[in-house]
Amino acid sequence: MSAILETRGLRAAYGPTKVLHGIDLAVEQGGITTLLGANGAGKTTTLRAICNMMVRATGEVLFAGARIDGKATEDIVRLGIAHVPDGRGTFSMLTVEENLRLGAYTRRDRGVAADYDRVYGYFPRLAERRKQQAGTLSGGEQQMLAISRALMLRPKLLLLDEPSFGLAPIIVQEIFRILRAINQQEQVSVLLVEQNASMALALADHAYLLETGEIVIGGPAAVIGSDESVRRAYLGY
Repeated sequence: MSAILETRGLRAAYGPTKVLHGIDLAVEQGGITTLLGANGAGKTTTLRAICNMMVRATGEVLFAGARIDGKATEDIVRLGIAHVPDGRGTFSMLTVEENLRLGAYTRRDRGVAADYDRVYGYFPRLAERRKQQAGTLSGGEQQMLAISRALMLRPKLLLLDEPSFGLAPIIVQEIFRILRAINQQEQVSVLLVEQNASMALALADHAYLLETGEIVIGGPAAVIGSDESVRRAYLGY
């Protein structure tokens, strides 16, 4: 299967502080890849570098075989890459429906109206709260809204940064179940950054372990998850 996303020698820095030191990774078309590592390893920076957002990056980023490194962030979004950042990034003063409308701002097709029903089908709780201000939602509902807003783009690739952060385990399980359904039913490829290593490895096909800005291990998620020495050394369980 071909890769929808590849990075080759990806380096990134915030001012003089170098964070990534030559990252090579790939996300297969229709697959789920997870990027694991401790806080400060460079996971969030990797997603930002792919989107050319808030970080100075060098190296190659290829999407569907074409280089996108150096493109403006809004142009990368228009290609079909949706980024759900850490902290969720919802517009707290806007309603659920208004947040979703913003997710589709780059689209010019006539299918936007039908896609409200599509995302409400994945997250029925949001349908019940469509006129409610996003800032009054629970943490889990805000995360659902952030994912739904990204889906309104009709993305080919979804970049997810810590979707489980701060949420109750039962809500995390529900969100991960829906992510799997989205991947399988719509063939949306996923690059997932996640602290909950066991859940991420159970969801993903492929995994990379990042340590101080370098990939130390990459391979099938099932193999990495079953390697006790890897779990103890890098994943903490």
